[in-house]
Parts: sequence; structure tokens; C-alpha cells
Amino acid sequence: MPGCAHADPLTPADRYQELFVAVQTGGIFSDSKTFVDAMPRQQPAAILAAYRARSAEPGFDLAAFVHAHFVLPAVPDSCYKSDPKQPLRDHIDALWTVLTRHPAEHPPQGSLLPLPHAYVVPGGRFGELYYWDSYFTMLGLTASGQADLLHCMADNFSYLLDTYGVIPNGTRTYYLSRSQPPVFALMVELFEDHGVRPELAYLPHLRKEYAFWMRGAGHLAPGQACRRVVRLADGSLLNRYWDERDTPREEAFVEDTRTAAASPRSAPEVYRDLRAAAESGWDFSSRWLEPGGGLESIRTTAILPVDLNCLLFKLESKLAELAGVAGDADAPAFRQRAHARRQAIERLMWQEDEGAWFDFDWQQHRLRTNLTAAAAMPLYVEAASATQAARLAGTFAARLLEPGGIATTERVSGEQWDQPNGWAPLQWLAIGGFARYGHQALAHEIAHRWLATVASLYRREYKLVEKYALHPAEEGAVGGGGGEYPLQDGFGWTNGVVRRLLRLHPTHAACHCRAGVRA
Repeated sequence: MPGCAHADPLTPADRYQELFVAVQTGGIFSDSKTFVDAMPRQQPAAILAAYRARSAEPGFDLAAFVHAHFVLPAVPDSCYKSDPKQPLRDHIDALWTVLTRHPAEHPPQGSLLPLPHAYVVPGGRFGELYYWDSYFTMLGLTASGQADLLHCMADNFSYLLDTYGVIPNGTRTYYLSRSQPPVFALMVELFEDHGVRPELAYLPHLRKEYAFWMRGAGHLAPGQACRRVVRLADGSLLNRYWDERDTPREEAFVEDTRTAAASPRSAPEVYRDLRAAAESGWDFSSRWLEPGGGLESIRTTAILPVDLNCLLFKLESKLAELAGVAGDADAPAFRQRAHARRQAIERLMWQEDEGAWFDFDWQQHRLRTNLTAAAAMPLYVEAASATQAARLAGTFAARLLEPGGIATTERVSGEQWDQPNGWAPLQWLAIGGFARYGHQALAHEIAHRWLATVASLYRREYKLVEKYALHPAEEGAVGGGGGEYPLQDGFGWTNGVVRRLLRLHPTHAACHCRAGVRA
């Protein structure tokens, strides 16, 4: 597309080699993401050559060298504040401009992947476009009347599929080895519903996303796996999360090397599983760990996630529908694949005794026992029966419904995708899923509790954050904890989900809440 510069083909680790390792292990920055997002002040090859020539000199100052040769990213601690007289809804509407980035701001030779159109970032340390975050962000754009920005986001995702054959985790070179939960089919429906472009226009892009997730499937024998595809002993074809690399994540280099050092498994195996969990978006959670184990026990690639496979059921169903409209000969094949996947999900992942879906460990041939909010995804993509939806409603109400919304899991692990944290995307999936199956009271209750949580923190601290603790403190809601980095303000998907819910629940007290004003 015109005006879109070429990306650097190498990641920072590839580009800067021993300089990269020295910086990431040298304690110069508290956040491993800082250096990989930095911009070189001259040609990268010249910087590496200068480092090699000078690093052995007596008194060499690595920190000074880095500051002299790179422009470091400016990450705000908390700058997402507008007029304190604004109610929450208007505050969110004002944030879209703050969180929007433009192609003209994409400098060359860094890790940032150029895009042809404006886009919305999550905020804080996350200053690039993220894949599955953006679906939930775009829900809010529709509620705010941001049609032009929604159109730009749609064209950017099409561009990524056309250029790279994948929508990467985020628009950085170090993210190109993995994707995120494949929600593009959900985006396509949103685009059509809001007049961006007819769904049929995206058929080529949906095919490209499917090809990425199914690469290697054609030659798998029962019991074999290749990249993101697993063929089980009974011939069922399901998917897992993966990453093309088995090295430490560049944006979490120190953290990953520390985790691998604590594991009895080989370091490349641990790195792959850490990267695969990052592809899941749930980085990190007891969902991927051995029961009772820490992060060093991670086994993401051994797990067939229920939500991933439901999203691929949705993708196959959408491909069947649109290919049929286009008169393509492969429409029946996509329909059959969607049917087979749905049967496999029900056969392997539905636990009748507990009234819920669980992830499946394909290496140990057993269900995982960790109930998570991912169990709402079969409802959201309409892969459940009415009976299953009713059973799940009872299970969620009894086991995952907290004072602040739907819990991520039932376990406290210290990881951010576990108790006590709640996340905006999981609230939306549960609300939407139960509403689609007629469980309006539960959907309403989740929405009510989540909006109250967000409004409580907004009144006291005048901001929205990435995640929230669902067990409110005495003084009101607090931001969530755990994970590899401090709580981030902004925040894209929280803004999006809350803005959409405010439109759907116009009488909720959150619609009128203001900073410092109690309900």
C-alpha cells in the first residue's frame, strides 16, 4: 500500500547479536522490552561494529554506549488523563486520540512494523498494534462512532495478512514468529455490521489466516504434531499454540532465561512453551502449568485449548459460508472440517459432570482440571448446544462469578491470568456467550459487576487499567497484579469493552460516574 515503508527483516536479537545479549543481561533497563523497542541513531550494522571495536576497551560504559546510539522509547507512567469533569464514557471517547498512532510516526530500521493506516495501541509499554486486543478495542470504536478509525484498523489487518501471511502477536519484528488467538473472523463480522466492507471481500484474507494455523496438517499421521496442528490417535485434527522460535522472547529475555534455568527440561523446550503461551494471549496462567508447579513447569504446546479450537471452528464456518456465496468448490470441505472440529471439541473437552469445557492434554491423553473463563468461547462462537449452555451458566455462576465480574480461573498462582484478576475480553466473551443462548440475567449480572468495578477505580484514580482485582478492597476496586511487568494504564481493550457495555446498559451508574464522585 502507498506510504508504507519496508520493515527491518531482522529482529533486534538477530540484528545486534552479542550487543543485544549484553544489554539484556546487563541490568541497564528494568524492562526487557525497552531495548528491543529502541530506535538506532545510525545504521544498525555500524552500531554493532562500533560495539565490537570498543567493548573490550578498559572502562567501557555499556549504558553510555546504548544511550549514545539509540533513542529509547518514551513509556508514560500514567498520562491517559483528560478533563476531570468528564464522565467515564466521555473519558474513553477522548482516549482514542491519545492511543492512536499514525504511519508517519513509524521511523525506519527499528523493530516496529510499518502499517499503512492509523491504528489504536493498548497503552503504557504496549505502543504497537496487538492482534486480539484490537477486536475488543474495536467494539468500543463502534460505540464511540469512530467509523473512520475502524476502517483503518480493518485495512491494517488485511495488509498484515497480505504482507506476512499472518497477523502477528503485535507489530514488532520480534513478534513475527507467532500470532495470537485468531479472532479475524469475528472482526470481519464486525466490519460488515458497521459498514466497513462486505464480508466476502475478506475471503482471501480468511484463507490466508487459516493456511497459517493449519500449516503442516496435510501430512500428519495419527499421534503426530506439526507446528500448531495435532492429529490425535482417532484421526481428529485440532490445534495448539506454538512459536517458530525456541529462544528466549526478546521482549522478556531476562525473565525467560531465568525461568528456563529453573526447569529440569531443556531450555529450548521451555522457551517454546513460554512463547506459545504468549501466542495464546494468556501469558501467563496456571492453565499452561503442571498442577501446583511454577512457571518453569509450563507445557503450553502439550495442550489443546478449548477457546483456540472454537475460534478455528468459527473460522472454518465463516470460510464455508463465504466460499459458498462465492461459488468456490471447497465450501463443502470447510463445512465438513468445522463439523468435525465441533464434534472433537465436544467429545474431548466437554465434561458433563462439571458442566463445562476444559482444555485437553494431547500428550497425556487427558482433560486438564483447571476451570477457566475460556469455557465461555463455545457459546460466543455458537458451538454449544442449548443444554450445554444452561449447564455452563450454572457452573460459571457457582464457581467463577466474583463480586467484580467473571474470574479468569479458580487458582491463585501469582501469574496475571489467574485469581484474583479479571480481564475485559473475558468479561465480554462471557456476557456475549450467555446472551446468545438466552441467559440474559447472568449476562446482565456479569456486565453490571464489571462496570461497577471499572467505575469504582475510575472514580478514585481517574483511569482505566489493563486488568482488575475482582475481590474489591475496602476502599473500592483496585488494579490487578502479578505477571512480568507493572500494571498498565490506558487501556485499549478495557476502554473498548467498557464503552460498548455503557451503550448496552445506558441506565447503569457507571455511565455517569466521574472522578472523585461517589455513586
